[in-house]
Amino acid sequence: MSSTPATTLDRVTAALAAGDEVAFDWDLANDEIVWLGPVGVVLAIDDVAAIGNGRSFAGRINPADLARRQRSLNELTTDGSTFDFEYRLRADDGRFSWVNERGRIERDEAGAARRIVGIMRTIHVRKSYELRLEQRANLDDLTGHSNKAHLHEAVQRFMAAGAPGGQPCVFFAVGIDNMAMINDAFGFEAADAVIVAVGERLMRSLGPDDLLGRIGGDRFGVLLAGAGDEQIGAAAERILSAISERPIVTSAGPIYVTVSIGCAACPRHAATPEDIMTRAETALADAKRAGRDCFARYRLSDREREQHRANMAMGERVQRALREDRLLFAYQPVIGSRDGKVDYYECLLRMRHEDGSIVAAGQFVPMIEQLGLIRNIDRFVLERAIDEIRNSEQVCLGFNISGLTASHQPWLDVVVGLLAGAPEIAGRVVVEITETAAMRDLDESARFVRTLRDLGCRIAIDDFGAGFTSLRHLQKLAVEIVKIDGSFVRNLVTRRDSQLFVRHLLGLAKGLGLKTVAEWVETAEDAAMLTELGVELLQGYYFGKPSIDAPWLAGRPSRSPAVLSTAAC
Repeated sequence: MSSTPATTLDRVTAALAAGDEVAFDWDLANDEIVWLGPVGVVLAIDDVAAIGNGRSFAGRINPADLARRQRSLNELTTDGSTFDFEYRLRADDGRFSWVNERGRIERDEAGAARRIVGIMRTIHVRKSYELRLEQRANLDDLTGHSNKAHLHEAVQRFMAAGAPGGQPCVFFAVGIDNMAMINDAFGFEAADAVIVAVGERLMRSLGPDDLLGRIGGDRFGVLLAGAGDEQIGAAAERILSAISERPIVTSAGPIYVTVSIGCAACPRHAATPEDIMTRAETALADAKRAGRDCFARYRLSDREREQHRANMAMGERVQRALREDRLLFAYQPVIGSRDGKVDYYECLLRMRHEDGSIVAAGQFVPMIEQLGLIRNIDRFVLERAIDEIRNSEQVCLGFNISGLTASHQPWLDVVVGLLAGAPEIAGRVVVEITETAAMRDLDESARFVRTLRDLGCRIAIDDFGAGFTSLRHLQKLAVEIVKIDGSFVRNLVTRRDSQLFVRHLLGLAKGLGLKTVAEWVETAEDAAMLTELGVELLQGYYFGKPSIDAPWLAGRPSRSPAVLSTAAC
């Protein structure tokens, strides 16, 4: 016996209720939404008429999520079919709960979006659990302030933003004095109360843009955003007074507490989060030795001061060379292992001194990175490489950029400005980032790769095997090329351990459909073995040393069995 429509509807309604879901049918022509299922129970909206059309329903969506959902819907109605959204929806009591909305677009014969049908369910429990996990990963359990890892990420983001040399900032390492004595005399419960109270007093003594985190058992870290030399002493005195002005009340009675402070500044003392945090703790140890309840600045050692002067001098020479157009490329071919044709040329940076001598990048780039000036150089490399591609019909060029640049939105904006709408140019660009830089912030690196791939560029992971990339990491990064670190390639024929490692890396890359490049290929025997193992592309002195003359114009022959010719990308 067939079911009546009413019976079928009842069963569908019951099934929706059992799954804590509601269904909807949204007629886009008249903006009418028909709901089916326990809307009052699932969405906590008793009057279905209150969400009877798209306009009124949108009024219930959290403003922070509304624009994103609308943008996604606009894209779907143009060329999409199915969707899956998550956003916050306001219930009748005014509270927002997370919901999941999924369904499909139905179209008329002309292909225009006619209606949207789907299912909606609450996911607030899952979202709350995810939030707790995120908080646990980012926040210190005892104080509720950022933990060391989260503070490090915040410092990294701050230092990477703003001016090409990084924003000026100051990092304080604040240590509670005599913490071991407090533990012994009053017990761990009272000691924990002291730590919590010190964190609260620190928070009240900071400005709205400053950052606070717990970096150790008895130590806090403070990032003073944009602080100058004249503000450092005043900020330190404010913290010292806030901690010591009155005792901390604990279950064991009032305890008088003092702190010591160590300070390091960017860019004067450090250009990386690791350096500025470590050097602030070095200065904290100096403050402890000076008698506690005081403040000490990081002081460069004689060797560090000498190196700093050398870095500054080299930085000035490089910037002058940039102004005088004395930075140039040396081109090295990356060739197909089977056919000997050039896939692309890597642009290796060089600097021409006033006397005409050529200096390799390794002699000045590390110093430039220490000074926080590498983004200027990376922008030059980008613009020069794209100019070369525009001036040559078929050549493909690759270039390496710093890990600092890979997380720098203004650099990406320049790329988009140069390549948006020019797929014939973007398709001949290979951007290389090192494995260690990619792993430093996987989410940011994945966003960087996605932006470049959307433009049409190819992305390569350089020095592959030198770090700790896993299968999951490579999947998330979605690069197209991996360059096997040259230390595993050199003298490959005589090193069985390297042969095993290269086979492992090749298996990982091929399993993901990635093209592989072997660097530092210096002999015919190594080239033959790499080809036999299945490496698609080869690069090294055996096929050509870096040349400041464009090889695709000179037409020089390859040392491979085939003639070195430029293949279209």
